[in-house]
Amino acid sequence: MGRKKNEIYAVVGVGRFGLAVAQTLLSLGKDVIAIDINPQRLKPLEDTSADVFVVDEISLEAFEQAGLGGCRCVIIGVGKDIEASILAALNAKELGAERVICKVINPDHAKILRKIGVEVIFPELDTGRRLAMRLSSNVTEDIFTLTKDFSIIQVKIPSYYNDKTVIDLDFRRKYGVNIIAIVRDGKVDGQIGPQTMIKGGDYLVVAGKNSGLDDMQEEFDKRSE
Repeated sequence: MGRKKNEIYAVVGVGRFGLAVAQTLLSLGKDVIAIDINPQRLKPLEDTSADVFVVDEISLEAFEQAGLGGCRCVIIGVGKDIEASILAALNAKELGAERVICKVINPDHAKILRKIGVEVIFPELDTGRRLAMRLSSNVTEDIFTLTKDFSIIQVKIPSYYNDKTVIDLDFRRKYGVNIIAIVRDGKVDGQIGPQTMIKGGDYLVVAGKNSGLDDMQEEFDKRSE
């Protein structure tokens, strides 16, 4: 049986940024396609479940052969080559990717991509936000900013919430966020339902608007004191 479209993510350009994205998605049980013109950059993914493709150029034909037409989301981590970055984004959009997210290096680069409906990430700003959040919170372990308003975080559950179910916690109603995985004893469980039991000390991978995530972390910090 083929993979469902909404289960596949593609990473184009597997430098430090792209590799981190691909490895994190794999750890969450997602199907990943990784593409780069440099085979050395793909080596860390060769022994994983990722489908890796070495391409000669960033072209529509190369993307089609790699299967990007069946992707939920395409993340473009092409480095300082703005022309290649824009071309990759246009090709991904043309193939019908539901979401296209692109690493950018300056405001003009971002402006062009936003005009064609692409979400943008400034890695330096993302790194700064991650550091600030980790320093200011007792519970936040990591953060990945998808847009200026939306992030995915990994946060440690205080013992106050031990033996609560997802429906008991009701984070979606309280904070407008969704639990997408639980990390327990180093193992990732991405099959989350209303009756999934939460243990104090678990790490939750949670996605949502930054305002809701901030409110949730503030509550967790109070409960962990």
